[in-house]
Amino acid sequence: MLSAARSPALAHLPASIRPLVMARLYATQTGLGASSAQPQTKRKTVTPFNDNGRVPWGLLSPAEKVARTTQQSFNFGFMIVGAILTGGVGYFLYTEVFAIDSKTNWFNRAVDRVRDDAQVQELLGDPKKITAYGEQTNNKWAVARPIASSHQKDKTGTDHIIMHFNVEGPLNKGVVSMHVTKHPSADSEFEYRYLKLDVKGHPTIYLEGGTANSVGKGKAKLFGCETPNIAPQSSPMATANSNAEQAFAPVLSAVNSMRDGTREQKKVAYEFLEKFQKSVEAWTVAIGILQSDATPEAKVFAATTLKGKITYDISQIPRAALSDLRTQLLAFLKQYAPGPRPIRTQLCVCLAILAIQMTEWKDVVGMVVSTLGTDAASHACMLEFLRVLPEEVTEGRKITLSEEELSLRTQELLGNNAIVVLQLLIEYSQSSAEAATNPHLLECISSWLREIPVTDVVNSPLLKSIFSALSTEESFDSAVECLCTIFKETDDVDEYMQAIEVLLPRVVLLRPRIAAAAEAEDAEVFKGVTRLFAEAGEAWCLLIARQPEHFRVLVESILECASRDTEKDAIGLTFRFWYELKQYLVLEKYIQARMQCVDVYSKLVDILIKQLEFPTPDDPNSLDLFDGDREQEEKFREFRHVMGDCLKDCCEVMGVTECLTKVLECLKLWMTNYGSLATPDSVPHWQALEAPLFSMRAMGRMVNKEENIILPQIMPILVQIPAHEKLRFAAIMVLGRYTEWTSNHPEFLEPQFQYIVKSFDADSKEIIRAAAMAMKFICTDCKHLLSGQVVELQKFYNHTLDSLPQISQEELTEGVASVVAVQPPNDIYGLLELYCDPLVERIMRKANEAKDEDGELAVADAVQLLNPFIQWVVPRVDHGQPNPAVQYCQKIFPLLAQIVQTFIKSAPICERVCRCWRNMFISYRTAMEPLLPVMADKLALSFSESKQGCFLWTTAAILREFAEDREHVSPSTTDAIYTFFEAQSRTTLRMMSSLEPRDLPDIIEDFFRLLTDTVLYYPYRLIPS
Repeated sequence: MLSAARSPALAHLPASIRPLVMARLYATQTGLGASSAQPQTKRKTVTPFNDNGRVPWGLLSPAEKVARTTQQSFNFGFMIVGAILTGGVGYFLYTEVFAIDSKTNWFNRAVDRVRDDAQVQELLGDPKKITAYGEQTNNKWAVARPIASSHQKDKTGTDHIIMHFNVEGPLNKGVVSMHVTKHPSADSEFEYRYLKLDVKGHPTIYLEGGTANSVGKGKAKLFGCETPNIAPQSSPMATANSNAEQAFAPVLSAVNSMRDGTREQKKVAYEFLEKFQKSVEAWTVAIGILQSDATPEAKVFAATTLKGKITYDISQIPRAALSDLRTQLLAFLKQYAPGPRPIRTQLCVCLAILAIQMTEWKDVVGMVVSTLGTDAASHACMLEFLRVLPEEVTEGRKITLSEEELSLRTQELLGNNAIVVLQLLIEYSQSSAEAATNPHLLECISSWLREIPVTDVVNSPLLKSIFSALSTEESFDSAVECLCTIFKETDDVDEYMQAIEVLLPRVVLLRPRIAAAAEAEDAEVFKGVTRLFAEAGEAWCLLIARQPEHFRVLVESILECASRDTEKDAIGLTFRFWYELKQYLVLEKYIQARMQCVDVYSKLVDILIKQLEFPTPDDPNSLDLFDGDREQEEKFREFRHVMGDCLKDCCEVMGVTECLTKVLECLKLWMTNYGSLATPDSVPHWQALEAPLFSMRAMGRMVNKEENIILPQIMPILVQIPAHEKLRFAAIMVLGRYTEWTSNHPEFLEPQFQYIVKSFDADSKEIIRAAAMAMKFICTDCKHLLSGQVVELQKFYNHTLDSLPQISQEELTEGVASVVAVQPPNDIYGLLELYCDPLVERIMRKANEAKDEDGELAVADAVQLLNPFIQWVVPRVDHGQPNPAVQYCQKIFPLLAQIVQTFIKSAPICERVCRCWRNMFISYRTAMEPLLPVMADKLALSFSESKQGCFLWTTAAILREFAEDREHVSPSTTDAIYTFFEAQSRTTLRMMSSLEPRDLPDIIEDFFRLLTDTVLYYPYRLIPS
């Protein structure tokens, strides 16, 4: 009865989908224990979310078996993960807490041993009131204070547990250090190397493994860390003893291997040094190397290691011992003040990082200056530390301080010291003529300009020193950097107007250096001077717009820099200035400034067109303009496009007509001077003709298609450009850029179209690619003007296609497809046959020839050429009337289906065919209903065989276009579409259950996209499913 009642609905379903629905109807007809004589209540479908195990396995449908298997697999996996996690937690608790040799047990033993010692009780007080705790953390939410400890095994197999923690009693507080070891033999147990208590102002108390006289033997404490001993010295500058040298001998050996070793030795050395730098012992070893007579390379490594330890591992040192570390670093700074500079720089950074984290150290600058003293040899070190300090404070974000703490520390280190540092720098600059132009002084000023008010610097004697340094070769770069930093600090022009009034005359006085550097061909000085003017202009753009006459000399100086740059290295530094100034000049508020700057931008256009010229080779007919340097050639190409953006800025200030007029003048000038001398084999001074063509192309976006003054004069010249490769390429690119204008001026179409068509016969690949791109644009924008030539266009298309590279084939196909798209609907089918039948034959021919992967790629590329016709040719047809494009799709569908079947394992071919099918549904929407049955069959079969996500991609398009809310879609069709979706989903789930997810990345992604579309378009069916 049930099947009979539903038979009318089935009659409307596509034939290929009926078996799926029949199977569904049969499966839900009867319930558990039902008989033919007495129908039972219908049971719920078993899913992974509602299965309670009551339905026997034998009564489950295939899909329900998959659901139960999925649910049970998930439950089993969940239990396994839980068991693993439980075991991991148990193992962690045992090894860290309950094991006899755990760190927790050793900590408890050490605390008990400390409390029971009579000497400790006498020093700290009542043992019941002695508390033990770890290091203070920066986490305000943390309750526990972690114990500094490590458990390591050395190369002999000996286990080492090293630990230190704080103890505090009613009378005193101190630091307990412990080191226990266990030899690798089976019956060995952990033994104390030492257990001792250090209380400030009192002798060390050794509870285990040592005496008060054992310092200097075996192990020693450095900054509260137990490490290989360095014997005490009368001076921190003394060298380490032989025991210390043995301790860091492996490190020195590894450093030498990094320099002179083989590749394998370097790899081993790198791994060893990386591990060493993370160890507690690195503190003492690094200091020992710096105290020794090791090589400079080893000392640089040691200083670098020390910097890393202070940055990342400062917690390994008790807070109370940081002052000892500071003393040692200050001693090193004094020792290495004369150099070498790499070591000195690293030590300065070490001290700066320590100063940031050691918040109790308040007189940082004063202590460093007093330690270094007034010795001239220490001045460079003092300046370097002062340079490094603000850089580390403001840019070093690896410090474990909260934002609030860092802000407070920044004020203490920088804000509170700004005036002191300024006075120090002034005094130093006045100490001698050499000091006034010292590059280190200038670098220091640049570093502190964020903290010292720029007005104070400008009004101080330092400004004279900075400008004087521009005349010294050694300090020129540092002076440029310093001045540019000052300019940036004055970009708030209203606040710093007084400083700008002081700076502007001094900057203008530098203008003669532009010509001097250009004539001397000193590229570095020229770039530096250009940067000075350009960055001053950028900072003061608003003032230039407000007072164009007062600042005109600055603008003209920047223009002069651009005009004198024969090497094309410095002009790029000015582009940002021209852009920033343009942003103000185009505002109505600054129209007067715009009028006064038009002549400057006009000269800039002339300069840019000149700078766009390709270099002139020794052989005027040679096309290798960069002597084979492809990197330099690519750099120049990119640079030209940046100059093109600057030309657009000029168009906004001057107006497009004025800019195009300059292009026209350049073209006419070349035609007058050299046009009569040009031959097919030689074009004199072609660079002077190509540059304005490129500039015209760059301005294309700014030109309105209504322009009727200059372009009508330029277009006839373009189609007469001599047949030189660079010139023809440039002309074609210009024509392709102005196709919208041509569509509005049809009288220019024919000569342009013929010029582009003839270019396909050129020998140059660049010209052919440019012609294909231009043909795409001219056909797209002028399709209505070319509609009468659609048949002739096909002959050209068919003749030219095989000679083009793939990308050009696609561009040309897109162009001709757009012309076919505007034809009357009655002509569409015949035109599709005219254009696409040769493509179909091409596909068949390549399919028959395909024997390897390259052959399959050729088939895929051939299929891809059908896509533009499917995407572009979308005739307007009333509902119920046959769609000629769909009729042609029905014609080629069997071929595409056969291609898929033949190359079912070829991902490129399947993807291209699916793209065609998908675009059919996107373009023709519900008109594709006649193809639904065969398409659904083919997609389902191909997906099952190929396991490729592109078939789900096409399924999603069908699902969207035949959604429940679409017009002209019957309920029976939406039912069939949803059933088709369920079938695809079942296939996907089967694949996911039989293969690892990593083997199906595309399928999983496409399936979830399909589910997303189903939620959007079939929510009332999917959500309750």
